[in-house]
Amino acid sequence: MKNYFDLRDQTALVTGCSTGLGVQMAKALANQGANIVALARRKDKIEEVCREIEKYFSVKTLAIQCDITDTEKVDSAIDQILEKFGRLDIVINNAGTGAVAPAEDITDDQFYNEMNIDLFGSFRVARAAAKKAMIPAKYGRIINISSMYGLVGNKVAPCSPYHAAKGGVVNMTRGLASEWGKYNITVNVICPGYFYSPLTKETLDSDFFQQNAQTMIPLARYGNEGELDSAAIFLASPASSYVTGVILPVDGGYTAM
Repeated sequence: MKNYFDLRDQTALVTGCSTGLGVQMAKALANQGANIVALARRKDKIEEVCREIEKYFSVKTLAIQCDITDTEKVDSAIDQILEKFGRLDIVINNAGTGAVAPAEDITDDQFYNEMNIDLFGSFRVARAAAKKAMIPAKYGRIINISSMYGLVGNKVAPCSPYHAAKGGVVNMTRGLASEWGKYNITVNVICPGYFYSPLTKETLDSDFFQQNAQTMIPLARYGNEGELDSAAIFLASPASSYVTGVILPVDGGYTAM
């Protein structure tokens, strides 16, 4: 019997892997047997995540403290991964930020910071991973994390820099998929909607957001923990070998309307 989603002996890098969706996706890949590299700025958090993953999934881990706006640190992180594991098969570009303010009040620094982290940061990681590991190996799975707000605008939370950066991630994905397909590297993008986490629960449970879900989301609710996992597993696995340049919303149908 074939296990279509077997990731044993593969190495997966997840950025922004200190809390929230990054940790959830790292655990999902570990559950399929992948060794996990947790990368984020908060050393204590990623070390805790790695200890938990090793305990529950019996895979190897590596915690790397890294700011993805620093090219030298990103390149060094990929070198550390290759030194320990000898390979890098999967990258999930999950690290991001979000400036919320009316467009007319957004500062240059806020806009630049958003682009530097969400868009250029994802590119830095993908570039280093491809050049140092995936192109030489003639294999790779790169999964960029955008947002449903990378596909549409919104009237709930004014965040024009976030829309711009995440929209850039979507089309950057198409560009990289087109360039790197000849190396057997697939590049896809997941566009999540709102998901419950310890940081979002109070907001999403508010009367305003609950009414918004009833009005704007066909499934009439927000995403629960684990509901992004299967998308990440599929795009990371050999089962998605003929899938590249795809934009996959996981948003309860928000972008369908």
